Amino acid sequence: MQDYNFEEYLKRVLSNSISSQNPSEEAKKRAMKLSPSYYNDLKEKLLIEYENKSLKDVMDCRISSCSFGEVLKITKKEKINFDIGDNNFKAQMNHNLKLLPKIGLKTEEKLKNNGYATIESLKGHDKYGDEASKFMKNLDEMSFCEIIDVLDSNRYSKKCRDNVLKSISLTDEENFKFMDIETKGLSNVPIILIGVAEIKGNQIVASQYFLRDYGEEANIIDAYLSHLDEDSVHVTFNGKTFDIPFIKNRCRYNRIDANLDLAHLDLMYFAKNLWGDILPNCQLQTIERELFGIEREGDVPGQYIPGYYDTYLEKNNIGPVVPIIEHNAQDIISLASFLEKMYRDVN
Repeated sequence: MQDYNFEEYLKRVLSNSISSQNPSEEAKKRAMKLSPSYYNDLKEKLLIEYENKSLKDVMDCRISSCSFGEVLKITKKEKINFDIGDNNFKAQMNHNLKLLPKIGLKTEEKLKNNGYATIESLKGHDKYGDEASKFMKNLDEMSFCEIIDVLDSNRYSKKCRDNVLKSISLTDEENFKFMDIETKGLSNVPIILIGVAEIKGNQIVASQYFLRDYGEEANIIDAYLSHLDEDSVHVTFNGKTFDIPFIKNRCRYNRIDANLDLAHLDLMYFAKNLWGDILPNCQLQTIERELFGIEREGDVPGQYIPGYYDTYLEKNNIGPVVPIIEHNAQDIISLASFLEKMYRDVN
């Protein structure tokens, strides 16, 4: 019986490889989607499907104005149950003695054993009293961005990364800007699409700004910036490394004065910390599939996006950019679900 089960298991494992004698349909599908010819064929099908159509024919979009002229704005709305309950996080911070300089794990344990359970209680301490008094005086007045900075700059932040997620209860959900960009390459090239999703009541509203031609890059950047203020919180997936530095670079190129040094939650790092042991990998679409049951169809990987965009310009045919826009919208909407689940998991 054990030998039979092992043989069945071995067949199942081997069938997941395209090089096996009898590959599964799933293995065939994966291999097909790694082939450049598949994406060339897909592009041709899209050109046929959307010939003589405009984006207005297939999406909710309109021309709006910005400081630099006109911009094409695409809007998508979905219902969402985004519930960030109060967890009294500032009280939790008061119990985290390690937020004070020169207090580590062992020192915190020793202080708590001596009856110093909170930073407040340390105000009368000979060594830590001044720092404790200063911290408690500032705590009530700290903005969310300042609290994120305190947590991120603490030398124990990697061990206490959950605290950053717990802290999101301190800001209004309308401040979250779930964002993602699509570009013509990895550096020093135009942004072709900027998407930002926002929580508005029981809906998540995605606004996307599409580059109709290269002369409009400043327009789409300016339109995105109109969603931001000093209380905004960027929520991205690998955005600290890629999206925000990329936008900063294109702002300099287009001579746009912008403050993008806002509070920032890059969910890729939290995903690795929370779910790295239970998922095959922590790519965005893997998380969608494994934790939320979202299976994408017709998606276009990043390496093909520049070629698809070039074809859109050459043929004056929206077909190749439709899946890029749909991909971007799904990315930013998924980020809201990720953040809400992460908050529940750490609380």
